[in-house]
Amino acid sequence: MPQRVRVPLRVIVGYYADATLPVYVKIAALSRRESGCEAGVAYLGGLLGLSRSTIERALTQLMRPAPDDDIAEVTSYRRTHRGGRGHTAVRRVRVAAHAEHGAWVPTRAAEALSPRELRAYAALSYATATGHHLTVADLGEVLRHRSGKKAGQALAPGSVRRILNRLESLGWISVDRRAGYRGRHLYTVHDEATHPALTADSDEGSGGDLGEGSLASKEDHSIDSPIPPAAAVDIRRRREQVVAREPVENLNGPPLPAACRRPYAGPDLSLAPRIWAVLEPVKVLLAGLTPYVVREAAREVGRQLDGGEDGERLRARLEFRFASTEDIRDPGGWLLKAGLKPPARRPSRCGLADCEAGVMRYTGAPCKVCDEVAHPPHPEPVGRSPWTT
Repeated sequence: MPQRVRVPLRVIVGYYADATLPVYVKIAALSRRESGCEAGVAYLGGLLGLSRSTIERALTQLMRPAPDDDIAEVTSYRRTHRGGRGHTAVRRVRVAAHAEHGAWVPTRAAEALSPRELRAYAALSYATATGHHLTVADLGEVLRHRSGKKAGQALAPGSVRRILNRLESLGWISVDRRAGYRGRHLYTVHDEATHPALTADSDEGSGGDLGEGSLASKEDHSIDSPIPPAAAVDIRRRREQVVAREPVENLNGPPLPAACRRPYAGPDLSLAPRIWAVLEPVKVLLAGLTPYVVREAAREVGRQLDGGEDGERLRARLEFRFASTEDIRDPGGWLLKAGLKPPARRPSRCGLADCEAGVMRYTGAPCKVCDEVAHPPHPEPVGRSPWTT
């Protein structure tokens, strides 16, 4: 079983910067030794993929009392040899009370995830353990801006969704969409990533040394670590190339029919696999369309998928509309204006797009979420934040 540490809730949702969370997790894991955590700033930075100045700022925050309760999370003790030469400081985390709220976080997650992704993971771990069904807005309150003009403001829903999608793609969480309280997503937190070959961008590069928080100039690397000390000091994770959205053209995707490419003088047009999976029910129409119309349709599909729409539901909706339309005089106009048009969101008790007055739009079956809303087994307190203890 992977090693885990318990992180106090006040570290996850408090005023601390994002980088303090992985630093806390790593110090808590290393301080389980009888001698405490003897890792220095450079060594911690090598393990976490963060710059020296970022580690020092995080240590400074953790070692100073918080402004709201005057509690310091990390204590540090200066040590010297008999001759007076400085030695690496010993750091230990505060012993939390038994009734104090917190979340269990694997130490490997601190190395594999960026600080903000780790904060989202820890928040989900706490919420799932306490039985809260979180919304994107709830997570935005935790993943708020920590600096700049928007400091203190909640993170935008689109940014929160990208973080959740990243955690899901890395395999640290699983998402059961629209299966929770009032149509909220249900999250399952994993102790190990199901895709360990993938790594996250730490959002940190090499930076200048600000001289903050370090109590010694020497390093003591005789600690347990999966990375050899000589390699850990100089390690920096390679930044990944961030792609805003999947391109419409993808050479790995299935090519369109030849009739669609005849009037087009440019390179062959092909669709990304996720977009072709949605448009496959109307492939008969695509054969007679111009590449411009096909591109517009693919962009509309990509826009809805990037906005959080489920691909299977989008495909089923398009297939249903195509089968229920008897006469299509303008295939391109019908595809763009009717076939791929997002459904109007009518008021419903559950908030599901396919639910109308308690009945699912395409199947006619009763909406299970509406039934749970009408008869909740364990109704949540109205107006209470999931982060209150």
